[in-house]
Amino acid sequence: MSKNKVLKCASGLLAAAVVSLSAGVQAEGNYVMGTATTGGTYYPVGVAISTLIKVKLEPSTNISVSAISSAGSGENLKLMDEGQIQFGILQGLYGAYAWNGSGPVSKAYKNLRSVSMLWQNVEHFVVTREVAKTGTIEDMANLYGESFSIGARNSGTEGSGRFILGKVGIDLEKINLAYQGYGPSADALQNGNINGMNIPAGVPAAAVTRAYANMGDEITTLNFTPDQVARVNSDFELWTPYTIPAGTYPKQVKDINTIAQPNILAVRDDVPEDDVYEITRTIYENLPFLNNIHPATRAMALEKAIAGLPMPLHPGAARFYKEQGVEIPERLIAQ
Repeated sequence: MSKNKVLKCASGLLAAAVVSLSAGVQAEGNYVMGTATTGGTYYPVGVAISTLIKVKLEPSTNISVSAISSAGSGENLKLMDEGQIQFGILQGLYGAYAWNGSGPVSKAYKNLRSVSMLWQNVEHFVVTREVAKTGTIEDMANLYGESFSIGARNSGTEGSGRFILGKVGIDLEKINLAYQGYGPSADALQNGNINGMNIPAGVPAAAVTRAYANMGDEITTLNFTPDQVARVNSDFELWTPYTIPAGTYPKQVKDINTIAQPNILAVRDDVPEDDVYEITRTIYENLPFLNNIHPATRAMALEKAIAGLPMPLHPGAARFYKEQGVEIPERLIAQ
């Protein structure tokens, strides 16, 4: 399919979603997926998935999934709970909060199930070289009394950064926190205004690339030991080890052994098993199609489909993975 046709198809899907929602009626087999704002990655990935289903699945089954923009994970939870949408893309940590009714989410959303990990947010705790005595995340304690950018205020970046550092025993009250986005954080690091930055993102992260290009071996990205990974996962089995190969960033001469949390596709538990099975099958049998529409989907692979999922799998998704020989842990089997 040509790029123009893909874009026309995506536009048609969005229009169909708006009509469907405004009518207040959800026809059988016609589903809606909440994403996030149009400027991020959630929305175009949602459109990519809905386009794939429109082209590869709907003609033979009448199953369709239309992607709509939203305010992100929080609104997607609300809309799924109300039945206004059936699918939603969620940040992994937010999904864990939702399943458990913890953190900023006061209600447990037990009517939700996982479909798949989509792509990962890879944790980059980048610090100046003199801070990195051991090279692991415990070196964040060497920033006591110094400045560190935790992320924009009230962002998912700030939230996940606080969670991770708290789990490994770092007292953030002793660090002078700056609340900056990715680009401003890289600028502040290069200008000597901060001694480190928190950048959870897909690899390669543009802000990290820029910092390495300008500072080279003056900075490093901290590693996580197996024990530190276990401590981060003491509440939720969410983060998985992730190796950033040497050479990914300018002047990066060694592998970086960090961690990553998933962005996930979630679904209401009352969506029929056969429909979720067909959607999951269609996604994984057509990954090159998705890759051609949005590069974030290049991180998707069957062997990583259930990595770090925060809630049990929908039976339809679980059936597909079992057929493919994927071993499903007990915690991901819906009761």
